[in-house]
Amino acid sequence: MVATIPQARPDAAPRSVTILGSTGSIGCNTVDLLRRQPDAFAVEALTANGNVTRLVEQARELRPRLAVVADPAGYAALKEGLAGTGIEAAAGRQAVIEAAERPADWVMASIVGAAGLEPTLAAVRRGAVVGLANKEVLVSAGDVFVRDVARHGATLVPVDSEHSAIYQVFDFEAADKVERIILTASGGPFRQRTVEEMRSVTPEQAVAHPNWSMGAKISVDSATMMNKGLELIEAHFLFPVEEERIEILVHPQSVVHSLVEYVDGSVLAQLGSPDMRTPIAYALAWPSRMPAPAPRLSLAEIGQLTFEAPDPGRFPALRLARQALRDGGVAPTVLNAANEVAVQAFLARQIGFLDIPRLVEETLNASDTTAEAGSLDEVIAVDRAARETARACMADF
Repeated sequence: MVATIPQARPDAAPRSVTILGSTGSIGCNTVDLLRRQPDAFAVEALTANGNVTRLVEQARELRPRLAVVADPAGYAALKEGLAGTGIEAAAGRQAVIEAAERPADWVMASIVGAAGLEPTLAAVRRGAVVGLANKEVLVSAGDVFVRDVARHGATLVPVDSEHSAIYQVFDFEAADKVERIILTASGGPFRQRTVEEMRSVTPEQAVAHPNWSMGAKISVDSATMMNKGLELIEAHFLFPVEEERIEILVHPQSVVHSLVEYVDGSVLAQLGSPDMRTPIAYALAWPSRMPAPAPRLSLAEIGQLTFEAPDPGRFPALRLARQALRDGGVAPTVLNAANEVAVQAFLARQIGFLDIPRLVEETLNASDTTAEAGSLDEVIAVDRAARETARACMADF
């Protein structure tokens, strides 16, 4: 385990920025912050998977040097949409990686899933400050990733609200005085449903998060609580705290975003309204701070904050994620790949909601997870094999 230790950097204006995944939920929130302070930032590159219409709108407003669509089928529409702007257009997986390699001071890594691995590592390998919103990068390739962060002098500033909260109150210079870190979870939309009631959950119900506005994949992960399992693994690589000292606590109001407990009994927490623009703004302005338009927190209006232990019986994804972290090797890589396949299948109505953790567990059981992946190519190979195994297992559902 390698700690990501903050290194102070001088403020620079304008700060050059690249957004990997600008048309997704995190990317759009980042764009919203940039447009509010146009003189403070210069946009180097924007990338999207396939939403060319939104990418063109963002590029015409923010004026990046480069706009990239990962799906080559979108290239003609992107080039036409940017005609006359002087903005370079490109398409394809390699073009996304090259966008990450361009000389931006700060890179938002918000491509969803394992697809974000290569471009995020490309930004790390040139020593950039990376706002890390792609938890799957650390879950799938944690050892490779943190090794390259250290080797190339990159800086990771977590963007997930929970890890951002911990980052803001974690004393890296006295890490040995930290007793435990506590990740909070909303519990998702089905926190109070029985297992039997969850059997009939639809994709529309699963993506309707009670507190946060997020994309479909992460919303389903929140509903199964796999999201919190992935965050557990991510926290293991971000902070110098062993797995057994990382706890999960359900907090339905999503106001206390996470906590750090020290050996003297002090517990430090970061609080705020459930608005992703707050942790994004923290990462975007780091090591300084910038204004953000999130609603201001009023504890008097909320009146009550509640907490409870998660129910592993109704949410087996937590058990699977913790066991994968304990098993080590490529188990977390397999876990993540199988979950991505399962969530995609659920959204396509090919499997039921409760089949998601079931498929993940069967894939783990059918895979050799004892090997170590020492390079990105090896991680990608394991990820690909796990997806094939998951699809084969799904045929029996």
